[in-house]
Amino acid sequence: MAEKAHIKVVVNGVEHHSEVEPRLLLVHYLRETLGLTGTHVGCDTSQCGACTVHVDGQAVKSCTMFAVQADGSSITTIEGLAANGKLHPVQEGFWEMHGLQCGFCTPGMIMAAVDLLNKNPRPSEAEIRHALEGNLCRCTGYHNIVRAVQYAADKMAKVGAADD
Repeated sequence: MAEKAHIKVVVNGVEHHSEVEPRLLLVHYLRETLGLTGTHVGCDTSQCGACTVHVDGQAVKSCTMFAVQADGSSITTIEGLAANGKLHPVQEGFWEMHGLQCGFCTPGMIMAAVDLLNKNPRPSEAEIRHALEGNLCRCTGYHNIVRAVQYAADKMAKVGAADD
């Protein structure tokens, strides 16, 4: 058995100290050690994007990263997006535009979409489709998912305009 490593991470604003196996994937650490099961394990090979989280503000497929590599990082999971009981605009967009079917891919889709809107607040439809290429929905097409991201971009722009 491999010697365990100590890691310190901040997940959804809460600091955690853990002893982990060096080969423990970040997705398994989040789900099994911290109990944050909103991050899904789809393929374990980085093909589907269901495990997408943000590490230090960047979208990462957590099945491609060891927990020890996240030592010292700030991580946001789907559970950390809503604030004060209010859905993030992308979460709201998925609700309003029926951007989900079975919901398995939804956490990864939302995290990838939030990453896109953080980098490009007014993406075109083509840019949205390109940004979500690494996330697979096995239920249906992506039409309503794209509409959900457009809804969120519009809502975020209106809030930003109101703040100006």
